Amino acid sequence: MSLPGLVGGEHVGLTVPDLEEAHRFLVDVLGARMVFDGGAIGDPDVMTRVLGAQAGDRARYRFYRLGIGLNLEVFEYETADDPGRHPGNHQAGGHHLALYVEDIGAAVAHLRAHGVPVDDPEHIEDGPAAGSDWVYFRAPWGLQMELVSYPGGKAYEKGAEVTLWNPRFPER
Repeated sequence: MSLPGLVGGEHVGLTVPDLEEAHRFLVDVLGARMVFDGGAIGDPDVMTRVLGAQAGDRARYRFYRLGIGLNLEVFEYETADDPGRHPGNHQAGGHHLALYVEDIGAAVAHLRAHGVPVDDPEHIEDGPAAGSDWVYFRAPWGLQMELVSYPGGKAYEKGAEVTLWNPRFPER
């Protein structure tokens, strides 16, 4: 049984060490649009009980829209906690954010023109994801991100009852 009333994802929350640096990357490099600046979170109960921060910590946040269907809530915390390192993609709690692009070669060239280190894309020839191209890169604060493109679809889609949501066809 599914969650009553579930329609779909609304946003992904990210924590960054420097909100201004994240803003420049999201807007100037990826083309996100800032929707609103939520400012500082002033309620100490929200900071400790809801967000799990320590008494006296401070946070501020902004919302961005990135392409079709992806809203980002981006937080910056001032905390005495050791922020540590991002867990790797291979570790529990690890994650990455994938962005669909129409032309992966042009997107890679754009990232490189903005000084973002990125390898050449990989092409998948076999298995359920055959027909797709992908490449990882990192945001300035260490978040692993991925570009993915499959303009001709993925192999598994032929005859599939359910397909992954695709920004090219948001109604499906």
